[in-house]
Amino acid sequence: MQSSVIDRPVTGPAPQPRRRAFRPIWLLAGGWLAQVLLRLWMFRYHTGPVANPDEVGYLLAARWLAGGPGGDYSGSTFYQGGYPLLLAPVYWVTGDPVTVYRLVVVIGSLAAALAFPLAYLVLRRLSLGRRAALALAFVAGLAPSVLVFSGLALVDAVLPTLVLGWLLALHDLLARRSWLAGAAAGALSGLAMAMHLRGMVVMGVFTVTVLATLRRGSLRPGLAALGSGLLTAGAGTLLNGRLKAALYPGGARDLSGLAADRLTSLDGQLRSLAGALGQLWYLITATWGLAGIGIAAAVVMVARGMRLATRGAGTAGTGGKPGGGLGVMPVPAGALLALTLGIAYTSSAALPDEHRVGNYVYGRYLACVAVAWTLAGLVVLVRARRRTAAAAAAASAGTLAVSGGLAAWYAGNRLTRYNYVAFDFPETAFLTGAPGRLDMAGASAAALILLAGISAAALVRKKALVLLVAAALAVPNAAFAAGLAPKSAPSAGPDGLPAIRHGRVALDTRVEWRIWVHLIHRVHWTAIERVKLPGQPLPRGACTVVAAPEAGAPPAGWRVSGAGQGWVTWSAC
Repeated sequence: MQSSVIDRPVTGPAPQPRRRAFRPIWLLAGGWLAQVLLRLWMFRYHTGPVANPDEVGYLLAARWLAGGPGGDYSGSTFYQGGYPLLLAPVYWVTGDPVTVYRLVVVIGSLAAALAFPLAYLVLRRLSLGRRAALALAFVAGLAPSVLVFSGLALVDAVLPTLVLGWLLALHDLLARRSWLAGAAAGALSGLAMAMHLRGMVVMGVFTVTVLATLRRGSLRPGLAALGSGLLTAGAGTLLNGRLKAALYPGGARDLSGLAADRLTSLDGQLRSLAGALGQLWYLITATWGLAGIGIAAAVVMVARGMRLATRGAGTAGTGGKPGGGLGVMPVPAGALLALTLGIAYTSSAALPDEHRVGNYVYGRYLACVAVAWTLAGLVVLVRARRRTAAAAAAASAGTLAVSGGLAAWYAGNRLTRYNYVAFDFPETAFLTGAPGRLDMAGASAAALILLAGISAAALVRKKALVLLVAAALAVPNAAFAAGLAPKSAPSAGPDGLPAIRHGRVALDTRVEWRIWVHLIHRVHWTAIERVKLPGQPLPRGACTVVAAPEAGAPPAGWRVSGAGQGWVTWSAC
């Protein structure tokens, strides 16, 4: 009988008679609370958006959905309404921008910390024992991909948790033919589609997976899953349509048109594939090589499952546990593979060329699958035979080297000539200690060293195998968290932006976006009105105008009330 990729039982002491069953529910609750508190402490000084225009785009949508004033975000990327729905209740509590943002950080921390209990359930589905699953899930829940974004008003704060829940529901639909799991998988797919363009890949993979696995016994649960996904996606489409009409009256940036142009030309295809390889390199590097182990194992598992299917061996009936064939595991493994490659390829095709290094090597779009692949890599290390684990680690190193090398070759000197945005590279900056530039070779070497250390902890085959692996992963995760945590409160000096506290506000269309984006969030009591100066009359009843310096002197009845770099304010009240 062929062995599975996951084929070694977790080593440990011989089972002893126990008086009472081990119940991890309180440990799960306590661990989740600890992860929430850690995030709240790390982001205790976050009082306003920094990743713009994205954060303000989501906050503006949440404010409008809560019944507050909207704004004009025309020409920007369309920030969909699924995620702002989670934030909208904050605006029912307060309109103060600082308080709003602090509460958004709380929501993001609560959602991101759910990765821990969901990771535990994933590991249990992969046949790990309860204690082993608890230890590994807790450490995986501290991964950079679910730490960095939880303190920001970005959809990336909740997408990793959503993907874990989606994988669990998809597995249970296939393994248990559960109507409830099918409805959950469909609803999560539709919700992802309502949140971000990446959600379209989630919905596509979900639909193809369910249609491809429909059998006589699973027909009704499968159709219920598809129906749930269709209803949720339809509701999200209606919501996004209303949101776009209200906040983007002049139209949003056409990313789908850009993707279509790229995918229908040779140069565009090369650009998309190179960008996808850059994202794959970043995914493996940012998970200290564990994602590469998981991907290698998934490829082998899917290949074996397809071979068994063509021989008529089937995969049903084993629940995915070792010793009884591959079970249903090749299907969710293939779905996660398709999701990862689909997101990397399509997002690279739709990413505008902004003369940023991150246009060619980027980690944010695949951060939503990073924890899932980390868990897969951990399972391989603690369950597979020594030779299999070593081969998977070698495959991860090879994939990292090849994908990174090809991405760097295509990008060429643009990696040094283009604009480096530190926000795009938190993990690689940590690995290299160089926050001001991208050092792909240095980051690759550091990731491979960490991969060797984590793999070595798994290959010693001692009784405390799981604890050794968990400790080996905890060291870089804890070091990253310590580096991310603020050392002291930031200075509370002026930020160089207009101070506006009341009345109707008009904005000169020539004012730079870096200024008006912040104003849209801060001016929370009214929608900022656009005006073309000079020439267009000022809105009747306006109290303040934020004009470009070249606008000249204010008209009669107005006075200059403030000035800064790139702006001047006129007041009439």
